[in-house]
Amino acid sequence: MLGKQAKVLNDSQVKAILKFLESSKRNALRNQIMFLLSLHGLRAKEIADLEVSMIVGSTGEIADVIALEDKASKGASGRVIPINKALKNLLTELLAGKDQAGYVITTERAEKFSANAVAVYFKRLYKKLGLVGCSSHSGRRTFITNCARKISLAGGSMRDVMNLAGHSNLQTTQRYVEQNPEAQNSVVKMLYSSIN
Repeated sequence: MLGKQAKVLNDSQVKAILKFLESSKRNALRNQIMFLLSLHGLRAKEIADLEVSMIVGSTGEIADVIALEDKASKGASGRVIPINKALKNLLTELLAGKDQAGYVITTERAEKFSANAVAVYFKRLYKKLGLVGCSSHSGRRTFITNCARKISLAGGSMRDVMNLAGHSNLQTTQRYVEQNPEAQNSVVKMLYSSIN
């Protein structure tokens, strides 16, 4: 086990967080993007070190993927992560008319956040919203858990989830996935429904 793991967010919590961030008076766009990046499986360090060049295509438009380079990741865990429409739209808005060099997530005083500042930001956000047990890793655990639960529907396997997470070992990925007792109960019932 990974010890005390960050809490996985459910759909209603994700929606509530996004609504709260959207209505924020300061840095609403940047903060929504930070949260969505975490829900795309990025670590605090990866959010802080994400460069604009890793999210734009050859003609300068926001790409359909994050091409996370090793220099922005933990160890050699660079990877390609498809992005959803909501994140792509927000990134397009954030970078409209801006220089396409530098970092995606910036502060008012510096060209980038530190990994620690990202972790502190998420800790304060979740505390403000009363979400106990959440940390900067909650979005990442939510991403990995949801991918693991749905990857077979997309024709993939846990190895695909491992690659999206940037893990080199499948066992590491499996430790991130939250158990679902209801699903365990349902699958056993499905297996033996013919002999009941």
